Amino acid sequence: MKIDPRKNWALAERRLATETDPICKRNLALVLAHMKAEATLDFDGLLATVAENAEYHFFGSEGNSAFAGPKGKSNIEAFYKMIVETGLYRIEHDINRIVVDRFSVITVGNMRIAYPGSLLQGMGYPVDDSGALYMYETQQLIVWPIDDGGLIAGEDSYSGQDGFIGIEDRQLAAVDIHSFD
Repeated sequence: MKIDPRKNWALAERRLATETDPICKRNLALVLAHMKAEATLDFDGLLATVAENAEYHFFGSEGNSAFAGPKGKSNIEAFYKMIVETGLYRIEHDINRIVVDRFSVITVGNMRIAYPGSLLQGMGYPVDDSGALYMYETQQLIVWPIDDGGLIAGEDSYSGQDGFIGIEDRQLAAVDIHSFD
């Protein structure tokens, strides 16, 4: 399987089982709940983890620029709905390192996203099949700040290499993607 969203939280679950600091444990459990809700398209569960004034920021290798993400809970909800509507919800973040403290959680690992061919064609990528899915892949670091109320105050995502380079050669089959259906 090339995209398995269960990898998003495998290390977090193992770390949670051994965490002894109650605030760090709370923070890790919060991010774990967020990850699972995101993967299973549980909007109510997802939004229950996000602070009203949360801010997302995306920093990528594509032009080495920062993309200003959604600000505020209602815009974050719209962002996640857009992800579902455009078909970008099939995501694996194979986390190999996690750092937890009293103010944040940091996750690091290989990020894979199944991009719809039609979306890639609209972005100017020369994919053969508009109805197929293609694998975006990059190294990803996410900082999850936690506010004083114990909610996620944002996501600061940092991407490594440009995951779009060669994407037209990484067509996926249905068996390559884990589904919760």
